[in-house]
Amino acid sequence: MSHNKTEGKNQQKEETSVLTVRISKELDQILEDIKNTKGITKANVIRNYLEVAKYRIIDQDSIRSIDDRDLICIKKSTFRKLLYTLEEETQIEYGLKFARFINDLARLQGQLENIDYKLDICMHLGFFNKFIDKENYILFSNKFGPEKFIEAFVYKIFNYSPEDVYDMDFTTADIEKDSKKKKDYLKKIGPIERAKSYSAFEFARLEEE
Repeated sequence: MSHNKTEGKNQQKEETSVLTVRISKELDQILEDIKNTKGITKANVIRNYLEVAKYRIIDQDSIRSIDDRDLICIKKSTFRKLLYTLEEETQIEYGLKFARFINDLARLQGQLENIDYKLDICMHLGFFNKFIDKENYILFSNKFGPEKFIEAFVYKIFNYSPEDVYDMDFTTADIEKDSKKKKDYLKKIGPIERAKSYSAFEFARLEEE
């Protein structure tokens, strides 16, 4: 599987339908303003909003995931600051919880093994943009959260089987004081440098087609 696989799908002519809906003049003006701000057509503005329906449910009084769990909107910077106040063990726990949430959504759509689909979910839920380099390594923005949170999240996205367990002792302190633990960590997680301000891992690489 590779990033080009997704692009190839997009190049195929897909079936479309015309949707006609009556909206208020106020909403129409809002769409017009967004169009002008973004520098795109109003049709593309509307399509972008409709695409959201693939990844979350929006009612007049709630926002929910496609598996019907309540969601809230929060500033990414606030979310990141909250994570940084936690101990590394807790950061790991939250990384694993968020990964299980994404895996649950993918499983619901029969896409548990599809990493590309999971990255699309993350992007459309505002976690991070999908960024894949020329050698098919997936790069994860460090703005998503602390190092251990990202590591645990990414590990579980790829290794979703219950038998694949992220070691809760892979904290910075434990790795530095235990050479065997550090060796296991480097073998299992394999953090690598691919780009500034991004995290990357040997296991988080899409296969060539």
